[in-house]
Amino acid sequence: MTDLKISIFQFNPKVGGLSYNTEMLLSAISKAKSEGSNLFISSELAICGYLPEDLLLRPDFYKKCQLQLEHFFTIFGITMIIGCPYKDADNNHFNSAFIIRDGRIVGRYDKMLLPNYDVFDEKRYFISGTTPLVFDCCGVNIGVVICEDVWQPLPVKLAKEGGAELICAINSSPYTLKKYQLRLNVTKNRVIESNIPVIYVNQIGGQDNLVFDGASFILNKNAEIVMQMPAFEENLKNINFNKHILIDKAGTGLINHYPDEIDSLYKALVLATKDYVYKNGFKGVLLGLSGGIDSALTLAIAVDALGRDRVMAVMMPSIYTADISIHDSRQMVENIGVKYEEIEINSILEQFKNQLKPVFLGLEEDVTEENLQARIRGTLLMAISNKLGYLVLTTSNKSEAAVGYATLYGDMAGGFAPIKDVLKTQVYKLCKYRNNISSIIPERIILRKPTAELKFNQFDQDSLPEYEILDQIISCLVEKMLSVKDIIQLGFKAEEVNKVAILIKSSEYKRQQAAVGPKVSAMSFNKDWRYPITNDFKF
Repeated sequence: MTDLKISIFQFNPKVGGLSYNTEMLLSAISKAKSEGSNLFISSELAICGYLPEDLLLRPDFYKKCQLQLEHFFTIFGITMIIGCPYKDADNNHFNSAFIIRDGRIVGRYDKMLLPNYDVFDEKRYFISGTTPLVFDCCGVNIGVVICEDVWQPLPVKLAKEGGAELICAINSSPYTLKKYQLRLNVTKNRVIESNIPVIYVNQIGGQDNLVFDGASFILNKNAEIVMQMPAFEENLKNINFNKHILIDKAGTGLINHYPDEIDSLYKALVLATKDYVYKNGFKGVLLGLSGGIDSALTLAIAVDALGRDRVMAVMMPSIYTADISIHDSRQMVENIGVKYEEIEINSILEQFKNQLKPVFLGLEEDVTEENLQARIRGTLLMAISNKLGYLVLTTSNKSEAAVGYATLYGDMAGGFAPIKDVLKTQVYKLCKYRNNISSIIPERIILRKPTAELKFNQFDQDSLPEYEILDQIISCLVEKMLSVKDIIQLGFKAEEVNKVAILIKSSEYKRQQAAVGPKVSAMSFNKDWRYPITNDFKF
C-alpha cells in the first residue's frame, strides 16, 4: 500500500448557503491539492449545511444542491468526499456522500441509519440507504459511513465485508456536555469490532438551537487517537496515512486537547451567539444589564462572541433597584468597554399604574405590578432594537425557564437566549471561569444572593428551593425523566419536589414562546422537549 495523504476539512457551513458552502469547500480543496493531498473529506451535508429541516421538503432545494455539486466536477487530481442531499428519479430522498474524482462521480453512499430522536427528525426527510460503499484511492480501499451509521455496528460491518481497510465517517454531530467522549467511545467500539481505523470528521458552528464543536479525530487499528483536531475552530488538517500510522500513534503535534467541561461549555455559548448574530445579519446585540449574575454572564459571552463595538448594555433601574446593582453594572461596563445607557423606569411604571387604576380599583398590588416592570424593560429594549438594528439577547437561564421564573413579554422578550440551557449553578461556574481568563465580572455580582429586584427585600429563594437543590430536581425531572416519587426516594424533600414539578408543568406555555437558544444539555427546552401545553399528566 502506498502512502495516502488525506486532508480533513472541519468547517462552519451556513444552512441553505449553498454558494457560500461550495466556495468554502472549493477553496479548501484547492489548498489541499496544492499540498499534495490525494483525498479530501468534509462533514455531513456539507453543500447545504446541517440541519436544513423542511428545506429538505422543497424540490427546488435538491435541484440547487445538485447544481452546486457540479462545481466539483471541474477539479482533477484529487478524490473528494462531499456530503449533499440527493433525490433520485423515483423521488426518493437520501442523505448522501458523493465520491468525486477527475470530473465524475465514482460512487454515492446513502446514509443507512436515520436518527429520529432528540433534535433529529431525519425519517421525515430521507429514506435509508441499503448498500455499503467501498472505493479505491491510491491503493487503499475506503468505506464511507455517515454520522448515525457509526453508532450501530451494521454499517461498518458491511463496509468491512466489502473490503474496506479504512473507514471515513462524515458527521454533523451537535455539541452537548460530555458528548465528545461519548462519540469517541462509540467510534472506538466500531474500530475494536472491525479492526479498521476510522477518520471521524465533524462540522463546527452555531445553527439556531444547535452548536457543533468539530473536534474531528482519527483512530488507528488499536482504537488510539492518532490525530485530534481542535474544538470549536475551523481547521484544515493533512495527515499521511500509511502502514505505520495505521498501527502506531502519531506525533503529539497532531493531537489537540479537548476542552474540559466548563471551558467547552463557555466556548459553545460564545460560538452559538456569534453565529446566530452574523449568519442572520444583525448589526450587533443589546441586553438589559441588571447587576445580577445572569445578565453579567450574557454580556461577557456577547463581547467574546462579537467584540465590544457590537454590544450595548442598558440598565433600567426602578425604585426597587439597589444602589449596588447600579454600581456593579457600571463597574462591569467599565471593565468590558461596551456602549451603555441608563433609563430609569419609575415614571413609566407610575403612568402604567395610573392608567390601570380604574381596572384595578379595590385590588391589592401583587405580582402584576412586578411583571409590569419587566414588561416596561422589555418594551424599551425592543424599541432600541428596532431603531438600531441590534438583536436583543435575553438573559434567563434554564433553572428559571423550568419553573417559570421569568416574565412573558418582559425579560423573556428578545431574539436569542445564550444561556437558555444553562442551569443556575452552571452560571456561577461559568462566571468564575471567565474571570480566570480576565477579571471582568465584579466579584460582588457572583457573591450576592440572587434577586429579581421587583419589590423590596426580594430574593429568589423566597419562593424557590436553593439553586443547588433546585437544579438537581430539574435535572432529575427533565433530563433523567424520573417521577416525583422516584426523586423523593433519592432523599429530596417531598414538598420541594412536588412544587418544582407543578411549576415545570404550568410554565410550559411560557417556554413555547421563549427565544431560541443553544442546546448544551442532554435535554434542553428546545426541539428535544416536546410536551403539550394542555395535558393532565402528573410527573
